[in-house]
Amino acid sequence: MTDTPPPRTAITLCGSLRHGSINEVLRQHMSRQLRAAGVAVTDLDLADFEMPIFNQDLEAEHTPESAIRLADLFRTTDIVLIITPEYNGGITPLVANVIAWTSRTKPNPFKHAIWGIGGVSDGKYATIFSLSHLRDTLSKVGALVVPTLLGIGPFDETFDADGNPTEANIKWKIGQMVRELTHFSRGGI
Repeated sequence: MTDTPPPRTAITLCGSLRHGSINEVLRQHMSRQLRAAGVAVTDLDLADFEMPIFNQDLEAEHTPESAIRLADLFRTTDIVLIITPEYNGGITPLVANVIAWTSRTKPNPFKHAIWGIGGVSDGKYATIFSLSHLRDTLSKVGALVVPTLLGIGPFDETFDADGNPTEANIKWKIGQMVRELTHFSRGGI
């Protein structure tokens, strides 16, 4: 008799707090796809993790409890997926602030999970500039980011009324990211 390993765990989060965000639609779809692949997914809302703008003077006083909680989640899950819009070719202030605060906690919260990143934009470059920036930033703090950058755009008619992608190439790319997130491993590091 062999023991069945516990299901892999994931957290998904959106780098936009805007009501009706198309990136939130993608995050929800990705959570469904990960669940269909047998992953136990927890959907996070960054509005539940309030943090002031990072400032080392504030850090000297104390690290926000919400940053400590989020860093603990990063340390104890197998997969972290960030879906985020692009602001002026870069990452959103919300995502930058989350990384800044959580990266200051010990032990390093970025060295356990496999990380995936994606986003939806109304532009033809489909968040690729911000995702490249985000990959660089996450890599510098120790995250292992899967190769697929899930950039989708322009978003007009990209998703149906149920939040499912309508284009075959987007469905393929989503499937590729799910395969990478569920099959890549840090090899016990």
